[in-house]
Amino acid sequence: MNTEQILEQINEIVLSYGPRLVGAIVVWIIGSWVIKAMANGFNRMMEKNQTDESLKPFLKKLFSTLLKVLLAVSVLGMLGVEMTSFIAILGAAGLAVGMALSGTLQNFAGGVMILLFKPFKVEDVIEAQGFLGKVHEIQIFNTILKTPDNKTIIIPNGGLSTSSMTNYSTEPQRRVDWTFGIGYGDDVDAAKAVIKELCDQDARILKDPELFIAVSELADSSVNFAVRAWVNAEDYWDVFFDLNEKIYKTFDQRGLNIPFPQMDVHVHQTNG
Repeated sequence: MNTEQILEQINEIVLSYGPRLVGAIVVWIIGSWVIKAMANGFNRMMEKNQTDESLKPFLKKLFSTLLKVLLAVSVLGMLGVEMTSFIAILGAAGLAVGMALSGTLQNFAGGVMILLFKPFKVEDVIEAQGFLGKVHEIQIFNTILKTPDNKTIIIPNGGLSTSSMTNYSTEPQRRVDWTFGIGYGDDVDAAKAVIKELCDQDARILKDPELFIAVSELADSSVNFAVRAWVNAEDYWDVFFDLNEKIYKTFDQRGLNIPFPQMDVHVHQTNG
């Protein structure tokens, strides 16, 4: 094959496939711009309809991905790729990839289950997989938590959707539990009166359900009281810490001892 024949074949290929290639590139560029605009419009529509914050990132990503797949299929069709064969190859490849990425698909399925059944939502405080934090974002494959000391925890959705999880934000009210101790010989009734007085003075402690105070244990070094009070969920930690401090100060002022573990050692001297 001489140079002239090679040039003729190149010219035929360019004339045959050049317009298709140019058209495919133009369609890809315009299609990508349209998909971006549609995704933004879809996001605005969700905001207008007050869609749950947990669903927004997931639905936007899913919507955008589906449109990109359709665009890629259209562009390949313009280039003359036989779509029947391509879809068969894509299906076989998808099966192989699915088997290789079974864990990833499990995380995807877990994300769908979380968004469908809503065991928690964005801004809820949860404890799961050994971590405690506020839900910052629910993604397709992972859930992101922010801990109280501002660390970022990424938990795969697969395990999160199939294991035990504690949601501290579901109920509007929570019960605060304390254990306070006084020394043996101190006045039990006086101690109970002090605890009740301090609890009654705190407006954040609810009257219903009723405050519970009782002697719970005769320990080695102390007589312990179980104290249980109900508060609004957002007041939980403030009430817990405040009453600890008030009890310590007031017990000391009222002559009530807060004992600490101690041991008496007796030395016996024997005459040899």
